Amino acid sequence: MEIEKDTYKTILKPSEEVLFKKKGSKFFGYAFPVSSEEEVKEYIETLKKQHHSARHWCYAWQLGKSYEHYRANDDGEPSNSAGMPIYGQLQSFDVTNVLVVVVRYFGGTKLGVGGLVQAYKTTAQMALETCRIVEKTIDEIFLLKFEYPEMNTVMRIIKDEDISVINQKMELNCELEIAVRKKDTERIYELFDNTYKVTIKQMED
Repeated sequence: MEIEKDTYKTILKPSEEVLFKKKGSKFFGYAFPVSSEEEVKEYIETLKKQHHSARHWCYAWQLGKSYEHYRANDDGEPSNSAGMPIYGQLQSFDVTNVLVVVVRYFGGTKLGVGGLVQAYKTTAQMALETCRIVEKTIDEIFLLKFEYPEMNTVMRIIKDEDISVINQKMELNCELEIAVRKKDTERIYELFDNTYKVTIKQMED
C-alpha cells in the first residue's frame, strides 16, 4: 500500500546572489520562496529592473504542497536550454513554493545548447545550495467545538497528541482551530468525534 506523502521541502528566505561565468557570459542566480504566481511576477519584475541591461531572465518555479504546479521559461534562449535545466534543479533539490531565476549577460561568444544547459543548471544549483532547505508537514485544519467543562479533556488530547492550536476562543462555548498532520487526520478525527460533548469539523483551505 502506497503511503501518501505528507511532507514537502521548501526555503524560508531568498538565496544569496550567485555568479557563474562561462566564455565571457555572466549568469547571476537567485532562489526565492513564493506562494503564488503573483509573487513570481513581482520577483521577476524586480530582477529585470535590477539587471536592466541583461540579455535573458530565465526561470522555473514549482508551487503547491503536493508539487502540483510548475513552469519553466527559456526567455528567448534556445528551446529547453534554460528553463528546463533550472526546473531540473528544483526537482533535484526536491523543493516546492520556490522560484529560481538565472539572469544572463551575453559575453560575445555563443555557448551552444549543451553549454547553455550546463550553465543554467550549474547557476540554479549554486543558488539553491546557498539556501537552507526545510521540511514542512502538510496539515489539515479542523474546528473543535465544546463547552467549557470539556476543556480539560480536549486539552489533554491536544497535549498527548502534540497537536498545534492555530486559533482559540475560550468562553462558555469554546472553539479551537487545530492543525493535524495529514497522515494522522483520520485517527485524530475519530479521537475527538468519540469524545463526549465535542464536535469536530474539517475546515476548507
